[in-house]
Amino acid sequence: MNTAIPQLPSVLDLARMIDHSLLHPTMTDAQLRDGLAVARRCACATACVKPYAVPLAAAALAGSGVAVCSVVGFPHGNSHPETIIAEAVRAIGEGATEIDMVANAGKVLGGDWTYVSAELKAVNDACVSRGAILKAIFENDYLQDAHIVRLCELCTEHAIAFVKTSTGYGFVKQPNGDYNYKGATDAQLALMRKHSGPQVQIKAAGGVRTLDDLLRVRALGVTRIGATATEAILAEAIRRGLPGPVPPGLRAAAKVGPSPAGY
Repeated sequence: MNTAIPQLPSVLDLARMIDHSLLHPTMTDAQLRDGLAVARRCACATACVKPYAVPLAAAALAGSGVAVCSVVGFPHGNSHPETIIAEAVRAIGEGATEIDMVANAGKVLGGDWTYVSAELKAVNDACVSRGAILKAIFENDYLQDAHIVRLCELCTEHAIAFVKTSTGYGFVKQPNGDYNYKGATDAQLALMRKHSGPQVQIKAAGGVRTLDDLLRVRALGVTRIGATATEAILAEAIRRGLPGPVPPGLRAAAKVGPSPAGY
């Protein structure tokens, strides 16, 4: 019987799982620069930005090892496929190496799988041919399990690098009239892992705000998250004594207060 104790991830391992999200619609350039400094200091996998911000992000992160991720067709996936491809191509040309694309939820819900498949393939081909990778955002709050399964199958068929739960902005009207979203749920993450090929990675976005959240989704097979609470998550990992290495910018491990509301 294997009685080995599972090895804890290092703080840097966790940092390299994070796409630091800088996508709020009201974000100013000053706030964007501050967020890019966080991504650099924390040695994140990427900083995830809106398309117009790619040049600024590429300049701010040059030489850091932190990549630039750009969203396209964001946040609802309702642009023409050609427009989404043009966004992706420009973002890659300006320095993005990862593209997060929103699938067209109306086409998914309507069962137009020919359209959905062709769009996913076309955007992925545009990215891969230019040396970038694609993450396909499903916006799971709008979908039933059968839709999620079929999207995973299509992404596997087209060798898309990541499937992603949510934009963090897919709000659903609640019975009391308020709008809210669940984001990355454990059940849907497990479903996505089960129905995606082994080469397809899983990104959890929406609701992963604490170290415990990150460790929980990691145990479900998630290899990337989108987060705004990056510094607080990693500071907590340091506080709890998770092993090094620690990102150089966090070695002072100054106390970090509560993160602002967001994804």
